[in-house]
Amino acid sequence: MFFRSLLFLTCMLIQHSGAQSSCKELKTQRPDLEDGLYTLRASHAQEHGEEYQTYCDMTSDGGGWTLIASIHENNLKGKCTVGDNWSSQQGNKYNLPGGDSNWSNRKTFGHIVSVTEDDYKNPGYYDIDAASLAVWHVPNKTPMHQWKDLSLLRYHTHCSAWEEHGPNLFQLFTRIPVKHGMGRCQINNGPSISIEYDQGDDDVVRSLYGTATRVSFETGYISFRAINTDRSAFAICSGTKPTGCKPENHCVGGGGYVTLQPNCGDFSRFDDTDATFKASTAVSEAALLLFYN
Repeated sequence: MFFRSLLFLTCMLIQHSGAQSSCKELKTQRPDLEDGLYTLRASHAQEHGEEYQTYCDMTSDGGGWTLIASIHENNLKGKCTVGDNWSSQQGNKYNLPGGDSNWSNRKTFGHIVSVTEDDYKNPGYYDIDAASLAVWHVPNKTPMHQWKDLSLLRYHTHCSAWEEHGPNLFQLFTRIPVKHGMGRCQINNGPSISIEYDQGDDDVVRSLYGTATRVSFETGYISFRAINTDRSAFAICSGTKPTGCKPENHCVGGGGYVTLQPNCGDFSRFDDTDATFKASTAVSEAALLLFYN
C-alpha cells in the first residue's frame, strides 16, 4: 500500500511539473503526442504559474501549434454589439477609436470547446513568443475532432518572415494599434507576410470574397492593421494583402469607430449590400482560429 501511494504521488508530481508554456515545448519533449487538448502554464512574470487548457495541433508542418484565439461573427447585422469582442461591444463611437482594444490587452474570454461558436482568447495570445503564425478558417459549430479536416483554409507563415514582426500578436498590435485615425490607406498599413498553404490555395481564397473585392487584394499573404479610405483600421486580412482601400470587405477585427456605415463589427462589411463586394456565406459563417508555433 505504501509503495502504491508513493507511486501515485510521484505520478501526480510528474503531471504537474510537466506543464509547459506552449504546444511546441510539449512536442519537443514528446514527439509522439497527437492533436488534442493539453494543459499549458503561462511563463511570463505577470502570469507565471497560471494554467489553462487549449488545443494543440501536433501534426501539421512538424507539429507544436498552440491555439491562442478565434474570431467568430455571431451576428453580421449587429454592428459593434454584444459578441464583437475583436472590435467593440459598445457600439460605433468616435470617443472609442480603439473599441475594446482586445488586440493589444491581456483580457481573455471564451472557452476552448466552443471556439467555432464564440470568440476566444487565452493567455497564450500574449504569453507565448512565437516563431510562426498559423490560421484556420473553420465552419461554425464544427466539432473539435473535425476542425482540421473541414477547414476551408489552413496556412502558416515562414519562421524568418514572422520573427521580424512578432514575437506575438499582442506585441505587434501594441506597436501598431488597431484604432481609427492611426494612418492613411495603404501608406500606414501594417506588415503583410507570405504564407504556405496546408489546405486550400490562392483560388480558394479568391472564391471566398465578392468579385469586386478580389481586385483589391493579392493572395498568398496574411496582413495586419489595414486602413481604409476613411482611416478606419482592420486587424487581420486572412490570406490576402490589400492593394486597395476597402479592406473592410475581406479583413476582420478592428477599432471601435468606423466612419463609413455600416462597417463596425468583427467581420466588418462582409455583408455588403452590393453583391459584388459581399463575402461568401462560407467565409462569413466560419471562425478564424489563430495558432502560434
